[in-house]
Amino acid sequence: MEGKKNQAPTILFIFGGSGDLTNRKLIPALYNLYLDNYLPEKFVIIGAGRTPFATDGEYRGKLFEGVKEFSSRKDDLDGKWQAFSSNIFYHLTDLTDDSSYQKIKDDITEKTKGWNEQPVIIFYLAVAPRLAQELARKLYEQKLCENPEHTRLVFEKPFGHDLQSARELDRILSSMFDEEQIFRIDHYLGKETVQNILAFRFANALFEPIWNNNYIDHVQITAAETVGVENRGGYYEQAGALRDMVQNHILQLLCMIAMEPPVSFDANEIRNKKVDVLRAIRKLEADQVHANTVRGQYAAGTMNGKNVQGYRQEKDVDPQSPVETFVAAKFFIDNWRWRNVPFYIRTGKMLQEKTTLITIQFKEAPSYSFPAEAADTWRPNRLVISIQPEMDIRIRFQAKRPGQEMILNPVDMVFSYAEAYEEREPEAYETLLEDVISGNQTLFMRADQVEAAWKIIEPILEAWQKRPPVDFPNYSPGSWGPEDAEELIAREGHHWVNLPPTVKK
Repeated sequence: MEGKKNQAPTILFIFGGSGDLTNRKLIPALYNLYLDNYLPEKFVIIGAGRTPFATDGEYRGKLFEGVKEFSSRKDDLDGKWQAFSSNIFYHLTDLTDDSSYQKIKDDITEKTKGWNEQPVIIFYLAVAPRLAQELARKLYEQKLCENPEHTRLVFEKPFGHDLQSARELDRILSSMFDEEQIFRIDHYLGKETVQNILAFRFANALFEPIWNNNYIDHVQITAAETVGVENRGGYYEQAGALRDMVQNHILQLLCMIAMEPPVSFDANEIRNKKVDVLRAIRKLEADQVHANTVRGQYAAGTMNGKNVQGYRQEKDVDPQSPVETFVAAKFFIDNWRWRNVPFYIRTGKMLQEKTTLITIQFKEAPSYSFPAEAADTWRPNRLVISIQPEMDIRIRFQAKRPGQEMILNPVDMVFSYAEAYEEREPEAYETLLEDVISGNQTLFMRADQVEAAWKIIEPILEAWQKRPPVDFPNYSPGSWGPEDAEELIAREGHHWVNLPPTVKK
């Protein structure tokens, strides 16, 4: 089998190989890449974890169950899984024991016999953040990453807990590895619609000339979930929605919308433009945080006819927890393109719909030429990019309603990925893993991006810590969050945009 991109032979070590991320996301994504001929001709996947398996076959059986449950390609299992899984191995690993790393060296030597080409060696750190740093140090001390062109480390978020810890993590990693070896994964950036933002903006002369404060009134970014913290209460108590979603996912979406045109699609050129946006975002002073941010926490209640727990009743959560499960905020980007254009963001759990939307609200066109009855239904143009659950782009414009009178109605022109293309839309982890194998860092955060994002979030964290919430829990499950979130955007006469459920499939 010849890979479509002619990649070098690859060995992928997954630390946390018996964990949930591997089972739900990584192996299903790698299997899809195999089916689509995007893996190298010569590849080996080695899971390393603490769970004992009697044989490699038993480990493969566990992964097979995960693929059957979580893969979008369940119809392609017969015959092909066996060929794919014959390249998967497992060994029990104690991350603190140097002998485990000697076993990794032995694996590399054994598996690459006869390859006649230096392999790419990828270490995917699918472990808790507190373990990832020590694991990286062990890989460095055991001289497993000495060749920066052929060794790569993949880190899952979060990248630090605050600005200080992020800087310390970067200092440690940069003392051991080249930045080109480090791949910081944000799975949102692997979504097809997110990647299409760049094509939409910069490949179409229709939009880029009006992509500025002369024509755009404001921007909204919504990332809503209908689930609670599920079994992640311990993690969420240390993170909260601001760290978990805003610091990485939402700020990265904001960068895609607000960045200047790149001179090329070189990875560092794209990332340079993104970090320029982060550095231009106005930092909130302590006395501005309350007026420009809203935090919330979901209460117990009913949702879709079922009783649900409040956040404080979730497993591993403090019964008096001040941790936020909802955030809304207003940001400004202090540069020429976006001067005085507010960027409203909101994210939360246990909300009414699972959706990720980016809304570009244009300024209202003058209605002088039209009769009074036309003005009754006058609406500004709007562009909505839906990332999930449906992937589409819709433009709202004014059109005359059929009849003798000049009455206008807003109508939507919709581009749907599912209807326009027969090709299967790849999962986010498929895109990102293929980029790691190919060495393409365009969709991965660089150290200076991480630090710039924390500088935006840090003043909010500090202000909230000094002023604990007095009204938690303050929103019901199945709602759109606390009332203050509506007030935040209504002050300037705006409202949050939600797509009607009837529009979606």
